[in-house]
Amino acid sequence: MWIGFLALGFFIFLLFLLIYNGVIGYMPPIEEIEDPHNSQASVVYASDGTTELGRFFLSSGNRVPVDYDSISRNVIDALIATEDVRFKEHSGIDFMALGRTGVKTLLLGDKSSGGGSTITQQLAKQLYSQPSQNPFKRAMQKPIEWMIAIKLERFYTKEEIITMYLNRFDFLNNAIGIKTAAYTYFGKLPDQLTVPEAATLVGMLKNPSFYNPRRYEERTRERRNVVLDQMVKAGFLSETDASYYKAQPLGISYHKIDRKEGGAPYFRDYIRYMLLAKKPVKPRKDDYKSNNAWRVALSNYKHDSVAWEENPVYGWIEKNPKPDGTTYNLYEDGLKIYSTLDLRMQAYAEDAVYNYVGGTLQPAFNAERSHSRYWPYSASSGDINAAGLQRLIKNAIRQTYRYRMMKEAGCSDAEIDKAFHTPEKMVLFAYERNKDGRLVPGAMEKTMTPYDSLLYMKSILRCGMMAMDPASGYIKAYVGGPDFEHFQYDMVSRARRQVGSTAKPLLYGAAMDQGETPCSVIGGLTLKGALTASNNNTSLALINHTGISHFANQTLPLFGISGLIPANQTLALGSFEASVKDMVGAYSAFANKGLRVDPVFITRIEDNQGNIIYSANPHRTEVLSENAFYQTIDMMMSVVDNGTGRRLRSNYGITAQMGGKTGTTNDNSDAWFIGVLPNLVCGAWVGGEERYIHFLNGSIGQGAGQALPVVGLFLKRVFDDSRLPYTQDAKFTFPEGFRFCPGGNWGGGGESAAAEEPAVEAVEGVFE
Repeated sequence: MWIGFLALGFFIFLLFLLIYNGVIGYMPPIEEIEDPHNSQASVVYASDGTTELGRFFLSSGNRVPVDYDSISRNVIDALIATEDVRFKEHSGIDFMALGRTGVKTLLLGDKSSGGGSTITQQLAKQLYSQPSQNPFKRAMQKPIEWMIAIKLERFYTKEEIITMYLNRFDFLNNAIGIKTAAYTYFGKLPDQLTVPEAATLVGMLKNPSFYNPRRYEERTRERRNVVLDQMVKAGFLSETDASYYKAQPLGISYHKIDRKEGGAPYFRDYIRYMLLAKKPVKPRKDDYKSNNAWRVALSNYKHDSVAWEENPVYGWIEKNPKPDGTTYNLYEDGLKIYSTLDLRMQAYAEDAVYNYVGGTLQPAFNAERSHSRYWPYSASSGDINAAGLQRLIKNAIRQTYRYRMMKEAGCSDAEIDKAFHTPEKMVLFAYERNKDGRLVPGAMEKTMTPYDSLLYMKSILRCGMMAMDPASGYIKAYVGGPDFEHFQYDMVSRARRQVGSTAKPLLYGAAMDQGETPCSVIGGLTLKGALTASNNNTSLALINHTGISHFANQTLPLFGISGLIPANQTLALGSFEASVKDMVGAYSAFANKGLRVDPVFITRIEDNQGNIIYSANPHRTEVLSENAFYQTIDMMMSVVDNGTGRRLRSNYGITAQMGGKTGTTNDNSDAWFIGVLPNLVCGAWVGGEERYIHFLNGSIGQGAGQALPVVGLFLKRVFDDSRLPYTQDAKFTFPEGFRFCPGGNWGGGGESAAAEEPAVEAVEGVFE
């Protein structure tokens, strides 16, 4: 008999030896055990360096690891008491627990006795075990886990094993790891978890789906109480304290986490877009059905090519491989991305957009357009007719997810048309009031046809607003639209619209560099008076004077405006297209003595070990000479003091020394305002998703009526906040005795050379 026992013992020894050396089953190499791959979400932080704006992760990768000292002792105690009370005594396998489990299961028939797995074994299973339908592989799974557990104990301390285990566990609801779980279920950091909160999360380890606190509150509470009892047995908790905690409710405070959640979603998404951008490829004309589509693609290519060459963050993933030559994975490598965004200024920018665009403009637009037979489109100036409307709507329908799914399912055009005209319940965007009575993005449930819902969503006015520190280029606030959940197209960086008269300071600045002065008379007006009143005739004459080709091919690129720019006279009135980001960046030259600073979104990037792998170095371009800068900003201050920007003074109480320019394109399709302070540049664009969606009323539809108030409301909140480094006392510095008009009789500081001229609020048309 003893020979049989020896043979069995030898067989078991040989089996485990073969498993340990990887002959049977998968045994990870030493290098992999020493450094297991852990998928980690990348995190974007606000400018304070600690507040999370959001994360980039795949559907199964929302994990942000923490170290042992950042985990509450309550969690550690609950884990050891419940899962592995002899954790500190064994070396990966608890033979006493295995024996006890075997006796209870085989001799006493207690099927609830558990499997005797240690925390280290559970970690081994997390790291390397894959479910299998093969009976032999299933039988070998537990012995393989034992051997891996033994190896893990050789390479890691007990604290490291617990930390790895808690950082990897999937607590459901996109909560992978203890840090994400603590926030998801309790809105806390893991070192802030109380005893009952820790017991709740540890209780989920047995079966997170069965003990999901969002779905099964009572069941989860009972499991939590079992964990509390285990903590009493292990000596971590007194009976009295356990009884007190058992009487408490779960206290779940659920915080949804997905890739769209978090602060400044448009800002975060543009960071993602830039990091993942690929090297632009020149479009082939033959690949496009129309010449217009090809020209749009070509313009995008030119714009993106400049970004690829000049912006180190654009395409950063492709441009910067890891030291071993592999590519960084934004969704899995746990990068820490430190941004420039100021949380308070972002809140003020969002509030200005939501409450002016949503609270003032949207009701006015609805009232004006609601009875139009082309709602929400305009029929002014021959904008659109019934046939044109149907083409637009048909094209919009083809871009919807519903249409694509029905097409893939083989539905006919008639079936699709019927579906789009059949009423159904749906959730649509709507502004709603928060507890403070302020408008915020929300949603409403409504029964309507998908066709009508498409028109309704198109009727929502869009807005892009950005504020930037002109010295550093740091983006301080960024609002790309009314609501990222429903309108993901970014109107700050991705959209390029006609800029209208915001182009004029670029032209006038170039003219100053060519020897003109604010006192030069062109078209019957001084240049200062013409810019103050936004006079189109003078601007058209001026571009002929300075050179159309020079403005298109030299001035605009110097100001950071790229893309396909036709060299014609209408450039003087802003017929070219640019983004809010590009125009605010261009205006930074008017606060930096002629130096344009590229907008900076990211100050640094660290890898998951804390090594700095990118640091921002703002790119500066000399656009204007200092003399031209002094002359141009003086004219722009006159716009705010006496011209189309004067509502900042009268309506919003802005007394700061400030330059700026309004802009409005044909039929109020695009409304702009960009303001320049000595230490802040901010701009806003307001309009419809398409240029045919716009106000007919010129008094509200122009830049001074739509975009300027957004900037005014934002600045008022910024100046009222003493915690921010912005006051109304900041001044532009001019050299003592500087002559703005050599030989003239007036100087700078806001004095207008055209004080007697009317400051008109006229629509600033762009030639077709």
